[in-house]
Amino acid sequence: MRILGLDVGTVRIGIAVSDETETIARGVGTLERQSWKKDLQTLVEYAGEFGAVKLVVGNPFNMDGSRGAQAAVVDKFVERLKEVLPLPIDLWDERLSSLSAERVLIEGGMQRSKRKQVIDKLAAVIILQSYLDSRGSRMSGSSGENSIND
Repeated sequence: MRILGLDVGTVRIGIAVSDETETIARGVGTLERQSWKKDLQTLVEYAGEFGAVKLVVGNPFNMDGSRGAQAAVVDKFVERLKEVLPLPIDLWDERLSSLSAERVLIEGGMQRSKRKQVIDKLAAVIILQSYLDSRGSRMSGSSGENSIND
């Protein structure tokens, strides 16, 4: 059983997947946004290819915990995704995921021109890994999960 993680942006969507034990996340792609229909179809294909049983989508909170304009974009995206992919979808706090991804790439010595190509995929990995890690600590009461299952 695998979980698909998404970092949804207006230009690109970073895609990550868990291993079968739902312990480790790895990046599998970056989708350049084209149209709703094409984007959603590609994500349905990813879910099928990896046998995903759930999706985790980065929920873009502002640093003060409020929801900004990008949160509305993600909400609309999730609603459309639910129409074509009947899997549970959890929103997960993605604050600083892109910044963390960029730091990792800079520290790894990656050139600025190449970072654009992988930053969204790495952000998806960070979002999904954070979600997977939290599942082991749920008993302690710390969870950033916001389930939107029907």
